[in-house]
Amino acid sequence: MNKFSVDSACCPPDSPATADPLVRPVDGPAADEELAAFAKAVAHPVRVRILRMLARKEARMCSHIVDELPLAQSTVSEHLRILKGAGLVVANENGPRVSYCVVPSALKRMKALLGAM
Repeated sequence: MNKFSVDSACCPPDSPATADPLVRPVDGPAADEELAAFAKAVAHPVRVRILRMLARKEARMCSHIVDELPLAQSTVSEHLRILKGAGLVVANENGPRVSYCVVPSALKRMKALLGAM
């Protein structure tokens, strides 16, 4: 198994536009759609576990996530695709390596939307 430097695999920080999750309203049709998309993304225990892993370790390559889960690489990739589609995870491509990390502002936004219920 190839190891990678966390420093070289870390994803860039949130942009100023996405850094404050409370800038957008937490009520109304758009907020409801946003919360539903987050909820759908975290509706599977494996995706919740992947988010927890990424939150603890900053960035991981798919192969490292596979090493920690009893799942096939293709299954883990599909879960990462769903999390990425919801904006909860970003991928940082560095040549043939792709590292994944959690988007802190997206987690804060999801928390704010849930808190407004």
